[in-house]
Amino acid sequence: MGETRVDLQHLLEDLRDAYTGSLEETILTEITANALDSGATRISLQPDAAAATLTVVDDGRGMKRRELARYHDVAASSKARGEGIGFAGVGIKLGLLVAEDVVTETRRNATHVATVWRLATRTRAPWKWIPPPGLTGPRGTAVRLRLSNPLSPLLDAGYLEEAIRVHFAPLLDPAFDDLLRRHYPHGIVFEVQGQALAATTGRVRDRVTIPIRLGRKRLPSAMAIVERHEHPLPEDQQGIAISTFGKVIKRGWDWLGLAPATAWRITGLVEAPDLAACLTLSKNDFIRTGPRGAAYLTYRKALQDVLSRQLNAWGDTPDAEARPRTVRLERDLERVLEDLADDFPLLRSLVDQRAGGQKRLPLPGRGPEQVPGPLFASFAATDGEEAVDANAGNPDDGEPRRDITSGDAAEPPGSPESESEPSAAGTPRARPDDGASQRPFVVGALGTVAGRRRPARYGLLVQFESRPGDTELGRLVDSTIWINEAHPAYARATASRSAGYHIALTVALALAPLAVDPREEHAFITQFLAHWGGANVAKREPRKKSKKKRG
Repeated sequence: MGETRVDLQHLLEDLRDAYTGSLEETILTEITANALDSGATRISLQPDAAAATLTVVDDGRGMKRRELARYHDVAASSKARGEGIGFAGVGIKLGLLVAEDVVTETRRNATHVATVWRLATRTRAPWKWIPPPGLTGPRGTAVRLRLSNPLSPLLDAGYLEEAIRVHFAPLLDPAFDDLLRRHYPHGIVFEVQGQALAATTGRVRDRVTIPIRLGRKRLPSAMAIVERHEHPLPEDQQGIAISTFGKVIKRGWDWLGLAPATAWRITGLVEAPDLAACLTLSKNDFIRTGPRGAAYLTYRKALQDVLSRQLNAWGDTPDAEARPRTVRLERDLERVLEDLADDFPLLRSLVDQRAGGQKRLPLPGRGPEQVPGPLFASFAATDGEEAVDANAGNPDDGEPRRDITSGDAAEPPGSPESESEPSAAGTPRARPDDGASQRPFVVGALGTVAGRRRPARYGLLVQFESRPGDTELGRLVDSTIWINEAHPAYARATASRSAGYHIALTVALALAPLAVDPREEHAFITQFLAHWGGANVAKREPRKKSKKKRG
């Protein structure tokens, strides 16, 4: 009889590498996230440098005896997908890599049990029941890590406080209290060495709070806070952070697809509880495929518009006059990707084709068809007026409602056929509006509304950024190609009026590692440029309109 042997240490190391932060940071944030999922209202961090231990105690629901036994299975989890912000007790399991042993004590009703767990060899992680050491209160769970390194940052109270403030910033900012109270009705208190962490107060002069509401609902469904500083910010504080249920998932400008002129002095935070259903299984990123992915992408477009309007109000938008018009270029690149998707299947995620044309997002419009209404931001109401309901339609209006979540779905006023130009990301640039930052933004609900399905393009996007120290022409982030406009080759291409070819070459170079193996990248670039060259002269047959019978 054979025996299956698993390299547990290698498995845990692979799990560690799936997170972008340090191992200690991941352990701390995941233990805290799982405590929040258990309904805790108080989470206490107790480092003891003399004993080289870190104890985390919460007052959550606790676990039953069989749940605690199953919790020692590295691959087991009792959580349903799309619920909560913690992942399968990963924090405690990764703790085996840095701790001599891990003690877990839990109390739930009459159940009061404890275990000790350690990584004995690469293939064995034995655990056993022990008498409860008395770490917990009347209810909840306590975890004690006996660390191998006596100089571990997990023993530093300052490090613990800073990590909690960075990764759970909405829970310490009073501006988000009303929004998060629906999920945490009794609030959350963090303690480090017995001292409760004080709330974060906004002391920046340019600090704007933007509530985002769903349809006619009075309460906001998301909240955005944007700050502009006079001095450069540390790199890890620049950009907009997106969080759900109080846990920060991403930070920066790349995920949002925006590139302000002074990105180094702008920071912000968006709390969107509804996006918890769009988290990946590891709760470390957002899904980009399927219905949940469509909800996240449409929500991101709404945030792009809201934050772009605030940047416009601050006069902090990139200079569009120095950049080439990319509307037609993006259409040519889209056509090239559609042609190459059959030969290079990995590019299909940037095309999202199906029978009948490019994949469509259900956007509210006119007509009798009942479609799910996605999230999209409308313009702010003027002073003295009520906020416009995004789902409300005017049957007497002969023009379709303006859609500002998709650049190609509906041409807004000031489209390329008129006087202004949309941004390279496909979302229209909103004009500055005095005082707009102080007015509420209305967001369409995810419910069912009357309207037809409009085509919405959320495939490959082209954006610009300035990276003087980077020798690469551009890079691919999610579904956006970022062109490095600080590169000398871009400056010369712009001066010689060949920026279009430079951008096409940059796109080919950025997509090559995604599409093929390294040894085949040259052939892919050659084929890509050949298709791009023909896209300018190729004409597609117009789609025949089906004749509808009239009764």
